[in-house]
Amino acid sequence: MRLSNKNGFTIIELLVSLAIIAMLFSITFTLLSGIRQKSRDARRMSDVREIKKALSLYANQNNKFPSSATETIITGDDIISVELEGAGVISKMPADPMHPTYAYAYQTDTQGNTYTISFCLETDDIPNYSKGCANEITP
Repeated sequence: MRLSNKNGFTIIELLVSLAIIAMLFSITFTLLSGIRQKSRDARRMSDVREIKKALSLYANQNNKFPSSATETIITGDDIISVELEGAGVISKMPADPMHPTYAYAYQTDTQGNTYTISFCLETDDIPNYSKGCANEITP
């Protein structure tokens, strides 16, 4: 009479376990990716509001917005950032969290009476704005 002593796992059991773990990992990664995009969009909206406040303070001091007849990409080192930081209306100009893939852009009319800030969003979760780079804010 032979006694069968079965210890360990079969190759099939190991493959099934690995497949289940891989599926759970992919689901988790997909969910976290969406959360990261929403988080970056929330930061973008906060950054744009901060830039808008700085521009309002600058206009109150100088009776016009910083002039930029051509579109200026806001990086923190550009001429608009330097001007706003130099005027003391903002401590550090924010840049897009995915810069240089996405960026904030600033442009005024020739007299500096109004401006447009253009920015991108990765989701459709922000009310009144859409996914993509066609989003703008004005005073």
